[in-house]
Amino acid sequence: MKIAIVKYNAGNIQSVIYALNRMGIDPVLTDNAEELTNADKVIFPGVGEASTAMSYLKAAQLDKILPELKQPMLGICIGLQLMCAHSEEGDTKCLNIFPQEVRKFQAREGFKIPHMGWNNLDNLKSPLFKGVKNHDSFVYYVHSFAAELSDYTIGSTDYAGITYSAALQKDNFYAVQFHPEKSGVVGEGILKNFMDI
Repeated sequence: MKIAIVKYNAGNIQSVIYALNRMGIDPVLTDNAEELTNADKVIFPGVGEASTAMSYLKAAQLDKILPELKQPMLGICIGLQLMCAHSEEGDTKCLNIFPQEVRKFQAREGFKIPHMGWNNLDNLKSPLFKGVKNHDSFVYYVHSFAAELSDYTIGSTDYAGITYSAALQKDNFYAVQFHPEKSGVVGEGILKNFMDI
């Protein structure tokens, strides 16, 4: 199975590669349209700033390629946010795979922004979460922006009094706001589930 990871000048991609290596998978890191189109599965991970990331995607014409992919694609962290229609971060027009907004967490007393650390998952509904316990499974987050709840939400998390989309799915497109590559056994199980889709 050929797994391609989208190369687009985002941080934290190496940890995803290491996680896949631990599963016996040797992915290719690429911004080449042909390699992405011909891969069995595509992973779109990263940490970064939305407008900068979108500028790179547009320069490489990946903004046209990624929404047209037919194989399973998994966005992680900013990957999820860029798969939405618009982000408040830098007032950025994104890929519009999921027609919804990404909004900044509002600072509330007792809650730190960014949301950093472990939190649980609720309202799980997708083969992506096979074997993952609703409410009792914890995953690792680092983010200041989050996608609103929508018809595409397949998992949610609460933070700072806000319930947001922990995961999204539309057709062959999947996305998670948390970092499965840093989420221990639960995260490894989610990555394995994606490989089985």
